[in-house]
Amino acid sequence: MPSTVLSGRSQRALLTRVAAAVIIVLGILGLSAGPAGAAPPPKPTIVLVHGAFADATGWRDVAATLRGQGYPVQTFDNPLRGPAHDSALLEKQLAGIKGPVVLVGHSYGGAVITNTHDPDVVANVYIAAFAPARGEFVQGLLNPVTFPGSRLLPPALQLKVVDDPTGPGGKNLDGYIAQPYFRDIFAQDVSVATAADMFAHQKSAALVANLEPSGDPSWRTVPSWYLVSRQDRVIPPALQRFMASRAAKGRTSEVDASHASLVSRPGAVAAVVLKAARASQR
Repeated sequence: MPSTVLSGRSQRALLTRVAAAVIIVLGILGLSAGPAGAAPPPKPTIVLVHGAFADATGWRDVAATLRGQGYPVQTFDNPLRGPAHDSALLEKQLAGIKGPVVLVGHSYGGAVITNTHDPDVVANVYIAAFAPARGEFVQGLLNPVTFPGSRLLPPALQLKVVDDPTGPGGKNLDGYIAQPYFRDIFAQDVSVATAADMFAHQKSAALVANLEPSGDPSWRTVPSWYLVSRQDRVIPPALQRFMASRAAKGRTSEVDASHASLVSRPGAVAAVVLKAARASQR
């Protein structure tokens, strides 16, 4: 019996029919015929921004948890000079990061991320933080008539003159929390030893940083999350909920913690950051 030799055109037609049949079968089975091992969306880099009366060491446990989940993490050494100045420096750091970014701000750090505008930022996370609207400023938001409860007042809050190249004549007037009051106001739910370590790392904040009006808020266009600290003695919880209602748009959760929730409840803080990061990967 003579053998049948298919022409090149016939062979191509046969292969096309076989491939089509395979695709149909895979579709019925609910499988994908795409390339094997397709790369998942890149994980965003998480940038942690500390607030006043603290430094980046406060993020230590939160950062460790996030890195344990495979996320690249950076901290920002916040100068605490004012939202415009500090956000400009943060934007310079973000310019060196490839791919998407999740910004996390604690306390005054929230005012900084609010004034940071970078096209690669895919989410903001506010941790007991200021989330001002345009024209608002930190001290104005801490209005004791509208939102009573903050204990960040003299004699706990004290002032000192510091060397500062951004200030007039190379000097500036900074605020800080005096040692006898630090734990009770800032971190009443951490141990005495932990509070002492936090106090040793305290960075003073320029008084003008509390008085400088905010610019256009990034939370108007960037999906944002907010974690309220219910036992906060710096930013009253009612004020936090008010700011979260505008910025987070339903993405708000709460934790029984002091203002320093990133230190006393790092697991709860990391969980909110991970939620925002994973949502940005969809």
